[in-house]
Amino acid sequence: MARYTGPSCKLCRREGAKLFIKGARCNSDKCSFERRPFIPGDHGSGKGFRKRLSDYGIHLREKQKVRRIYGILERQFRKYFKIAAKQSGMTGTNLLQLLETRLDNVIYKMGFAPSRKSARQIIRHGHVMVDGSKVNIPSFLVKPENEIVIKEGSRMINLIQESIEASTEVGAVEWFVVDKDNFTGKILSIPTREQIQLDVDERLIVEYYSK
Repeated sequence: MARYTGPSCKLCRREGAKLFIKGARCNSDKCSFERRPFIPGDHGSGKGFRKRLSDYGIHLREKQKVRRIYGILERQFRKYFKIAAKQSGMTGTNLLQLLETRLDNVIYKMGFAPSRKSARQIIRHGHVMVDGSKVNIPSFLVKPENEIVIKEGSRMINLIQESIEASTEVGAVEWFVVDKDNFTGKILSIPTREQIQLDVDERLIVEYYSK
């Protein structure tokens, strides 16, 4: 599947916010957004240029921000939106719930990977099991009662070990539980909008695709 392979830090600078694409690096003094918090290129605001966004631009930037946070290309993101629109309830909330319950996001949130990008690599290489079966599809959607396990033979991988040792916010998540000692996690429920800790206005995304 096609993926963005350019500089990740430029995406944060383009959206004017930390997207935590590179995991722990985003919290360090190496973070490019902290050192250069302006749009990349010749017309960045750090060079005295500030562009006022149109209504369309505001809607587009919010959509791009969410898409880049989860590391999804436009075609797949639009597919998620169509699924969310057909479900009962609020389309924006449905969309975020679909994205949040992707297996790569869950592996990252559980602390088994330092970033969503790393989580996709771990999944594709066959290190993750769901309810006893190997799953190598990052977009796999988890459901309540699903048990996620890092395979026993994969638990000594440095990337996974270091990520578990560095993870500190797992306890604040209410819709799943994690047992770091046994490299396991369990989905308790589909996250509510309040439990999805994402500073975005999903209504702007709905309006963007509704035009």
